[in-house]
Amino acid sequence: MPLYSFRCPACGKRFEEILTVARKDEAVCPDCGRKAERVWNGKCNFGAKRSGGCSGHCAGCSGCGK
Repeated sequence: MPLYSFRCPACGKRFEEILTVARKDEAVCPDCGRKAERVWNGKCNFGAKRSGGCSGHCAGCSGCGK
């Protein structure tokens, strides 16, 4: 199962949780019990070239700085 990162919009708590792909949208804050938002970490790899790295075509992605 994947490890997902979350942030609570109500209290700001950041946490990680291991969830199935089917349940990734069901995370709740361990502090206040509100529904948490998923946080995306790392670099964008969508459209990456075979040689690796970012293609530079990811509008809105600040993962690689392009």
